[in-house]
This record gives sequence, structure tokens and C-alpha cells, in this order.
Amino acid sequence: MTSFASHDPLPAGQVLALTQGDPAGIGPEIIVKAYLQQPELLRGVLVVGQVDVLRRAVQAVCCMGVMSRLGLPVVQVLGPEALGDLPPRCIPVLDPTPESRFSGALPAWGQVSAEAGRRAADSVVWAARAALQGRVAGVVTAPLHKEALHAAGVDYPGHTELLQAEAARHAGVGLAQMPVRMMLANPELRTVLVSIHVSLREAIEAVTFDNVLNTLRITHEALVRSLGRAPRIGVAGLNPHAGEGGLFGREELEIIEPAVRAARSLGLQVQGPIAPDTVFMRARDAAQHPGEFDVVVAMYHDQGLIPVKYLGVEQGVNVTLGLPLVRTSPDHGTAFDLAGTGRADPSSLIEAIQMARQMVRAV
Repeated sequence: MTSFASHDPLPAGQVLALTQGDPAGIGPEIIVKAYLQQPELLRGVLVVGQVDVLRRAVQAVCCMGVMSRLGLPVVQVLGPEALGDLPPRCIPVLDPTPESRFSGALPAWGQVSAEAGRRAADSVVWAARAALQGRVAGVVTAPLHKEALHAAGVDYPGHTELLQAEAARHAGVGLAQMPVRMMLANPELRTVLVSIHVSLREAIEAVTFDNVLNTLRITHEALVRSLGRAPRIGVAGLNPHAGEGGLFGREELEIIEPAVRAARSLGLQVQGPIAPDTVFMRARDAAQHPGEFDVVVAMYHDQGLIPVKYLGVEQGVNVTLGLPLVRTSPDHGTAFDLAGTGRADPSSLIEAIQMARQMVRAV
């Protein structure tokens, strides 16, 4: 196995850590395809994972006739500082667990396993800590599988919560002092969620004055940096027709409207609550229809994600707001049914890397 040391280091501000995701899913394959399709964009991107995982992904893509028989070199590096010394058109991989705690056989394609979950989690933890320490400029995460995380004994349901815990630990505060929100974005629509990975019943209970106001504040602060101006925020109601004046629920009258008024008193440009079946159409920024809003704050996971994903997951990007680090991810999951076929589309991952680059420059 070839290992490269550092001789011509890249500045930490130019390096992104890209986690491999669940080895049994499409994450490693879309990473390989991203390096093939966008080599200049991927310069200064460090894959955090295992060399054997990425080499298997190269083989899967090669077998589909995407590459020549020369393949794509996968090399092990000792740290982000080594990237400047690498030859062109290769994939640099840093193993977060060099003690080789894992078995010799790789997790099978398309199957949930504790080992796959642990490999994915270890990569995320290393990347988060490197970003918090200033060793890398930001983090892009390939998809992981929540059941595999659970099987590995990881007590967080997904990337967002795991990154939040690492950031809170680094800052020496509790999770309540490190509120984060998920934003899904594509060229036509952005949406930010009040709650993330909880049941629908719990999501309704999470619609509180403090949660809505904090979401508006976090959204405003994040988009001011990326847009260079105050964002126009539309707020979705919780109930049909935004409650219809209390006929279909009182959450709009008693919780959401007061939070919107409080946000306005802080100088935020906020409108709502607006009927959730129309607010996304009003916000969509299409060629023949300029959007009224820069972003929609949605009350729960599916309310906000369905319209973004309907417009096409190939351009969607998941961004975590509220963290003291840049983190983006493709807008799709592990796609176990495609894993190992070499047919997975890397477009959303490429968009996530591009957005991370933009966000790093805006910080």
C-alpha cells in the first residue's frame, strides 16, 4: 500500500474532508465518479475512509466501462497536509482508524451491518474534529445508513445530530447550547426545517415558540453570509390552509405568528405563516417565475423535503446550519438497490462539494 507524506502542503483553508459514507451503499461509488468527472473541483478534497473501500468502488465503476483499464489510483495519506504532494487524478484517502479494528472482508453491498455503520461514523467523527480544529476548511458527507449506525451502537439518528454532538463537545457546551437546523437546497428552492429526524407526532410537539424563532434566527444568520444580504424568509403553517384562522388548529395563532412577530422585531425579513400547499410554489425561483422568498422555513421533515426532492435529487444539497463548521451532503440516501452496480449518479455530491467551496469562501 502506497503512503504519501507531506512535502508541499496545501493550506487548511483549501482542504475539504469528504467522508466515504456507508461502505455498503453508493457513497464510495459517487465519490469515485466525482473524481472522474470533476478532477479540478476535487483537487484539495480528502476522502476520509478506507483504501480498500474506495478501491472496491473504483472496480465497480470500472466494470461498467466508465474508466479505462488503467483505473483510478487510490492512495493512502497521513493527513490533510499531504495533498499538495500527490500526483494528479488520484483519490487520497485518510483512514480514521489506522489500527485496523475491522475484519478483512468488506461489508457486503446493499446490506445493513454494524461494521458498515461503525466505518461510516468513524469517518464523520474524524472529519468533524479536523474541521473544528482548523485542519480542514469544511466537511462534505456521503450518505450513511441510519439502521447501520444504530446497529453499530451509535446513539445519533444521522449526520446532523452526530455533528451537533461533536461541535457541542468541542465547545464545552450542552446540545441545547448548540442548536442546528437542516437546510435542503437546489437552484430553485431552499427550505429549512424546525425539526428533523423525529416521528410526526413528536414533530408537531416540537413546533414551539422558541423552536420556530430559533430556526428563523439560524436561517437568517446563515443566509446573510452566503447571500451577502438579509434573506427573505417565508414561513409555512403547520395545519391545512395555515389553520384557517383557528378552524383547523391553533398552532399558527398561538405559536407561529408570535414567533414571526418576534423575528420581525429583531430585524428579520419574515412573512407567514403561509398555507403550506402554496408557500413552496411562491418561493420557487424558476425562469418564468422569480421566487418571492429566498428560503422557506418548514415545520417538519417531510413538509420541507418533499418539494425540494420533487424538483430533482440530482441537484439537491443538504446543509447543516448553526454549526461552527461548514457541512454539506448530497440530497439522497445510500441507495442500497444501486450499490455495487456502478450506476449511481454523482451529481448531487458534486453540487454539495461546490456549495461547500462557496460556503468556505463566504465564512
